[in-house]
Amino acid sequence: MTNGKSVGLGVLGCADVAARRVLPAVAASSSIHLVAVASRDWKRAERYVRQHGGDAVTGYEALLDRDDVDAVYVPLPAGLHAEWIERALRAGKHVLGEKPLTTSIDDTRRLFELAEQLGLVMHENFMFCNHPMHAEVLRLAASGAVGDVRSFSATFTIPGRPEGDIRLRPDLGGGALYDTGGYPLRAAQMFLGPELEVRGAFLRFAGSAVDLGGSVLLVRPDDGVWANLTFGLDDAYRSTYALAGSAGRIEVDHVFTPPADHLPTARLTTPSGTVPVSLPAYDQCRASVQRFADAVLGATAFPSREAVTSINQARLTDEIHEFAQALGPPAHRHTEEES
Repeated sequence: MTNGKSVGLGVLGCADVAARRVLPAVAASSSIHLVAVASRDWKRAERYVRQHGGDAVTGYEALLDRDDVDAVYVPLPAGLHAEWIERALRAGKHVLGEKPLTTSIDDTRRLFELAEQLGLVMHENFMFCNHPMHAEVLRLAASGAVGDVRSFSATFTIPGRPEGDIRLRPDLGGGALYDTGGYPLRAAQMFLGPELEVRGAFLRFAGSAVDLGGSVLLVRPDDGVWANLTFGLDDAYRSTYALAGSAGRIEVDHVFTPPADHLPTARLTTPSGTVPVSLPAYDQCRASVQRFADAVLGATAFPSREAVTSINQARLTDEIHEFAQALGPPAHRHTEEES
């Protein structure tokens, strides 16, 4: 397997997110290197590796059979994650799975149990979690800068997807909740903890086969602190969150997908006024890849909360779907008869 110095990485599929964000981070690291990229279409894989390096492989199974592949990155459509993550684990490969790790709580829990049984690293690739801006916001809140925390709000919306985009296909696990909705949901866990309950949810379909946006209300049951989350695939771009308390408020923009050279600024507002808190630029993509490589090489171990957070993410997502289906107006829901 690994030579103790660098992890051999295989990529399942020729996804855009891999080309734009993950593979440049791999190339910048001395702890992980690209071995091969697999596609069902060899010509597509060949074009891909011509730009990024590695070998072109026909078929995902062929990549999993390679002895020089220690770990795989899975940026396939969400609906295919569970099958190919399980195959990768059973082939003895560590897994960096693009978010969402799977589209069900049962699959997510089962795969973490399998990874633990096999002694393999599995990580859900929410890259933004590695950015130090969030730790600084948590530090400010813990210092009492906003008083007692009362609520958290977050929004991640992006412009409409082109026709044929995989995020618009229900058979591939498409929809705003699985895509942009995952970010505010993960941020809510970061700031309020994993023990959140769904108290309200609405998904907007607008004649689409998948949800194009929505809003969710979560509550932390022990103290009633709540989170209001919004997300969308057909909206003006917005990427922001705010933590509000009894004595102030912290707001940050461009929080989920900032480029490596972005200089974040938090705004701390109290009765005395608003004070900007400047934060350094940081490459969260590179940090995410490095953290995964370090865990595979044994330099670090993912704590148990890694699995707890991802499993809770899947639980909350399932509950949001169920809540919205039960209470959403029928006119806003796509049915089999309409498809």
